[in-house]
Amino acid sequence: MRDELITVLSTPIDGAVVTTTSEAINIEGAKKITFLFVRTAHSAGNTVFTVTGSLDGTNYSALNKLITNVVNTNAQTVARVASVTLSLNVTELVSLDLKYDTFKEIKLTATRTTDGTATVYAFIEY
Repeated sequence: MRDELITVLSTPIDGAVVTTTSEAINIEGAKKITFLFVRTAHSAGNTVFTVTGSLDGTNYSALNKLITNVVNTNAQTVARVASVTLSLNVTELVSLDLKYDTFKEIKLTATRTTDGTATVYAFIEY
């Protein structure tokens, strides 16, 4: 018998034109989380996307657990980073590594420099 998966797509940051932190997202029991970071309306500057996590819903810590969509050779392990910087009108797919950890909640931050619009889509599988 196959367990039924529940998936949720949300937009925790939607068209932000200033530095923005999302509301807390409850991820208790999540099996996989994938983000699509989007930067549009670029002429200069960049947007840095980061994620913080909390065990208790009150205290948050920066997560160095973002897995980017970079090419690895067979000898390399999965690369984890603390942030993703977009400096053009581009999108970037990123996963949150949940292999060794679990969190009650996460928050996403888009730190904008100069100009541009930031959006984050979150796809969470429970």
